[in-house]
Amino acid sequence: IPNWGWAIVLLTILLRILLYPVNHKQMVSMKKMQEMQPKVEAIKRKYKKSPKDMDERNKMNQEIMALYKDEGVNPMGGCLPLLIQIPILWAFYNLLSAAIELRNAPFMLWITDLSAKDPWFITPILMGAAMFVQQMMTPSTGTEAQKKIFLLMPILFTWMFLSFPSGLVLYWLVNNLLQIAQMWLYQRKEKKEAAA
Repeated sequence: IPNWGWAIVLLTILLRILLYPVNHKQMVSMKKMQEMQPKVEAIKRKYKKSPKDMDERNKMNQEIMALYKDEGVNPMGGCLPLLIQIPILWAFYNLLSAAIELRNAPFMLWITDLSAKDPWFITPILMGAAMFVQQMMTPSTGTEAQKKIFLLMPILFTWMFLSFPSGLVLYWLVNNLLQIAQMWLYQRKEKKEAAA
């Protein structure tokens, strides 16, 4: 592929295909966690009278973990794809910062150097918007405060990625768009199964 930008896009698609089983497992786990949330909240309400008593807190945590075990849900199942992607992101950052071949390598339109930041900040803003859409589509668990913090993540990531190499932002943007497509297909399939 003569264009490094398209090579990054194709590599991102390939990684998404390879990580599909892990990502699918994450979505199933998050859906189960969302369905279990009322039961978890009921356990928390049961122990609400003594929030500072460590023995009571331990009993509450044990009861919640027993619930997870009975339901066959791993509370850390939603974190696995992110943990797998962090080394990939770090490797891309190092590659795009140091690879001589990417210096002054154009992608298309305004991106004339994949190793430099986007001069118009268009790709980081698109990436932030895609992250926001992804957050809205993700089954939410946790308290209202946690949900608000998760909604701030796209703003934080957009601000961080403003100065990152545009090739890295391109990778993250395409990855987010593919995640949105995968979530949309999963939710559509789930609705069809529920209707049937």
